Amino acid sequence: MKVVWVFNTSNSSFSGGIFEDFEVAEAWIKKNKLTGTLTKYPLNKGTLEWAIENDCVGIKPEKLKEKMKSPEFIGGFTSASMEHYHYEAGYRD
Repeated sequence: MKVVWVFNTSNSSFSGGIFEDFEVAEAWIKKNKLTGTLTKYPLNKGTLEWAIENDCVGIKPEKLKEKMKSPEFIGGFTSASMEHYHYEAGYRD
């Protein structure tokens, strides 16, 4: 499975950077003294779809079935089960 690493700060709706390589991403974060989260995302797959396939949804199946009809839910879904790292001023917590 191909993946990308996406960096987000807590105060922005948009990603600050997207990387193929974790080490390159981490060097960029450190160089720029950034605070935020670096998360590993599957390429060409939605987060909800990934979470369902990996049994990482955390919502009862009957409630999930209803929520999956909502574009807002699907488009904004995130999972703490995805590999991710927190940074403060460029250093990993």
